[in-house]
Amino acid sequence: MKISYDFHIHSCLSPCGDNDMTPQNIVNMSKIMGYDAIALTDHNTCRNCPAVMKAGKEIGLTVIPGMELCTSEEVHIVCLFPDIEKALAFSDYIYSTLPPVKNKPSVFGDQIICNENDEVTGNEEKLLITASAVSCAKAVETVKKYGGICYPAHIDRSSFSILSNLGMIDESFGFTCVEIFDMAKEQELKEKHLYINTLKIISDSDAHYLEKMRIPEYTIDVNENSISGIFEYFEM
Repeated sequence: MKISYDFHIHSCLSPCGDNDMTPQNIVNMSKIMGYDAIALTDHNTCRNCPAVMKAGKEIGLTVIPGMELCTSEEVHIVCLFPDIEKALAFSDYIYSTLPPVKNKPSVFGDQIICNENDEVTGNEEKLLITASAVSCAKAVETVKKYGGICYPAHIDRSSFSILSNLGMIDESFGFTCVEIFDMAKEQELKEKHLYINTLKIISDSDAHYLEKMRIPEYTIDVNENSISGIFEYFEM
């Protein structure tokens, strides 16, 4: 079966995410727009994933717990996990590797933790958009330890991507998929970086604001619309 997806969405916990990106707003907007499955991928944390997953379950939307990892080279990597326990364990590990820089909401934005009813339950004080201690070369190996899969985010962008920061991608990283934000650039990227021709291609919104959530354009073939079914797609 074909399902529409967006596996790269930020909530109000990401400092660069709008405060309106609450669990209820994210899942209800996704449902209204026609998505079958989404992933929550805040910067270097999974702490709003439980709330978004609960909100999604209430309306029949598949929600994968995830994270947008910032590697030591400041390359952004989308990480997806098979269950919330593994996601939160990975989140705790990444948190422990972040530098002790305190967030300044007036500069970077709020970092709001919510429950499934959009009630504020806390504010993260450590700045979440700094680089972790995990290198790009170790990303796949590290995420696998927590049962997850990962792929380089928005490789067509001029900042925070594996191509902009490292200048290349090959089999040594172990990735089996990449994310292209603007699919009009797909052929150009494949011609310039031949290894991309061997990988799955995903296109996500990287939405930080409700108005930046995209009308569904792309689908993947899965045996069932579930986290396990989606993981089977990535692992094939």
